Amino acid sequence: MCRENKTLPSELLLLGFGELHLIKPIVLLVCLIVYLTILAGNFLIVGLIVTSRRLRSPMYFFLCNLSLCEVLFTSSILPYMICVMWGDGGTMYLKGCIIQFYIYSSSGSAECLLLTVMALNRYLAICNPLRYYSVMNYRTCSHLVVWAWLSGFIWMCIIIGAISNLQFCGPRIVDHFFWDLEPILHLSSSDTSTVEMEVLVYAIIMGFLPFFLIILSYVIIFLTIIRIPSETGRQKAFSTCSSHLASVCTYFGSILILYLVPSHQRSVEVNKILSLFYTVLTPLCNPIIYSLRNQEIQSCLMRRHL
Repeated sequence: MCRENKTLPSELLLLGFGELHLIKPIVLLVCLIVYLTILAGNFLIVGLIVTSRRLRSPMYFFLCNLSLCEVLFTSSILPYMICVMWGDGGTMYLKGCIIQFYIYSSSGSAECLLLTVMALNRYLAICNPLRYYSVMNYRTCSHLVVWAWLSGFIWMCIIIGAISNLQFCGPRIVDHFFWDLEPILHLSSSDTSTVEMEVLVYAIIMGFLPFFLIILSYVIIFLTIIRIPSETGRQKAFSTCSSHLASVCTYFGSILILYLVPSHQRSVEVNKILSLFYTVLTPLCNPIIYSLRNQEIQSCLMRRHL
């Protein structure tokens, strides 16, 4: 048995995608292009919103913070994942694993809350436009953004504290491409039921409840859109909201399955695929869905090139 947490093995081994070694160069190139595309798309959005006077509405303020959140989220996972794939595996100290888990989990939680705020903002703009600017003033928007960031990073400290008190010994090998919660708990030789209960409560508060509020907001929005007299306006609003909802469902769906469904009911391969959905696919699509399809942002881009 381990005597205490400090007597851990110095390094832990991450296997990554060992089953893809035959097409490793192609997968590496794709991952690198995806990461650079995510960075370029999000930094482009931030740059446009910060420098353009036309993009000063609450929606763009929230989009700017969402883009920064996604840069932090993906940068905590994808660079290390690429290194792991390049070296057919990778090692990291346990403290480094916990730090990586903290950064990506906190930024992911902040993103969940920001997506909720954006859905409520869209609900007010479409369903109650007369009160929109009196409710969504600069003070309210600033408080909502600060609340989202602080809630994500402060609440996660509770789980990190519980993980730090676990004892670890035995196997040093993890079959995953980044240090998620489940691999960390599998390495522990002590009782993890308390941590798992905290994670369940956290997933409900930071995952299920925001997702429920988003779905409820969009249901009301769709009911309002149906009553729009103009067919063109109705189609435009429906197209925009349905693409937003598809992105949200992909992101929240994979997270809720990973953290609410018991791990013994899923294979390692399923875990990796679900993790890819919310760590790679959603951050790649969000800049296009939320911003680059937007006519005002397209207009600002065209002006910069003229």
